[in-house]
Amino acid sequence: MLFQVGGQGTRPTFFEMSAAQQLPSSLRAALTYSLGVLALRRPFIHKILDFEDEFFALLMLILETHSLRTTDASFAESLYGLRRRGVKIRLKKYSKLKDSGDEIHHSGLEKRQKVLSVVFLVVLPYMKSKLQSIYNKEREATLQASLWGVSDERLDDTDYLDGDGNSFGSRSNSEVETSSRARLIKRLQKAIGACYPWIHAGNEGLSFAYQLLYLLDATGFYCVGLHALGVHVCRATGQELMDTSSRISKIRSHERERLRGPPWLKALQGGLLSCAYAALDYAQTGLIAAVFFFKMMEWWYQSAEERMSAPTVYPPPPPPPPPKVAKEGIPLPPDRTLCPLCSQKRANPSVMAVSGFVFCYTCIFKYVTQYKRCPVTLMPATVDQIRRLFHDM
Repeated sequence: MLFQVGGQGTRPTFFEMSAAQQLPSSLRAALTYSLGVLALRRPFIHKILDFEDEFFALLMLILETHSLRTTDASFAESLYGLRRRGVKIRLKKYSKLKDSGDEIHHSGLEKRQKVLSVVFLVVLPYMKSKLQSIYNKEREATLQASLWGVSDERLDDTDYLDGDGNSFGSRSNSEVETSSRARLIKRLQKAIGACYPWIHAGNEGLSFAYQLLYLLDATGFYCVGLHALGVHVCRATGQELMDTSSRISKIRSHERERLRGPPWLKALQGGLLSCAYAALDYAQTGLIAAVFFFKMMEWWYQSAEERMSAPTVYPPPPPPPPPKVAKEGIPLPPDRTLCPLCSQKRANPSVMAVSGFVFCYTCIFKYVTQYKRCPVTLMPATVDQIRRLFHDM
């Protein structure tokens, strides 16, 4: 086989890694949707939605830090039974009859790797989200400027002059600093708008290359972040899954033992610590349930929404029959560019709305004013039904 699709061995499949990578985005969509629904009854929740990036980054910072500390895995990876292992490549010497090769040893995560994992899991996605929002705003501003134009009228002078040229006021230093800061921010936004597409394309291309190599079993790193950290993602053994709860309890008991102060203060701190851990556990369970509920509802209503949103396509109505030329009317010339009245090249072409035939404006105006009808079909008409054509085919 070219790539691994089964669940054997400690190496996760491509589908497990892809699902773990897409879980944070699904979690964010579920939270945003839930907060949007709650904001309909509690308007103050809109303040949270105004700072959606910061709120989600803070939430993921808490979850990722807790997960890496207790399970040596990210929040999404721990849900799929995966663990992070530090990679140490050692040169293994064989006898002269055998070729020399490298032997990969896995070990637990170091503190530096855990901190950098939080940076790659929380800080960099937050910065990418903010850059994306700045790029979208700059792109929208550029589009509006191209459609409506930008007024170049600016009052950059420090003094304002009246009609006689006398100065009657000047801007304060704070206003000058504010304007200079605004210009600096504007230049920075333009630079981001120009550079972000290239950065995004490079990041996406590099991620695609790593994922393709991982799918073909050519590398053990699923993304560039894991490669930079020197970390492999492996399946957790049964013993590791069983020891997770005991490890969490040991960490929490050790933190309670480190509390200092009088007995009543230790008891208070221990109670607050227990409440914080319980809230964190409930929040983690609630987020997991929210993700699965959101995905289930999305799957449940997807077909119905597609049927409701799909526009009903009706066949176009048949075109109306062309008007018939009256026997007593003026015959049409063989050349369509000629006026039926004067038989000359049409000047200021105008169409008769009741029949659709085109004449010179002067010819048709005089004829309709005198006879009150179309000269070709003899249908009743008035000068108000003459329409000027600005493009003669």
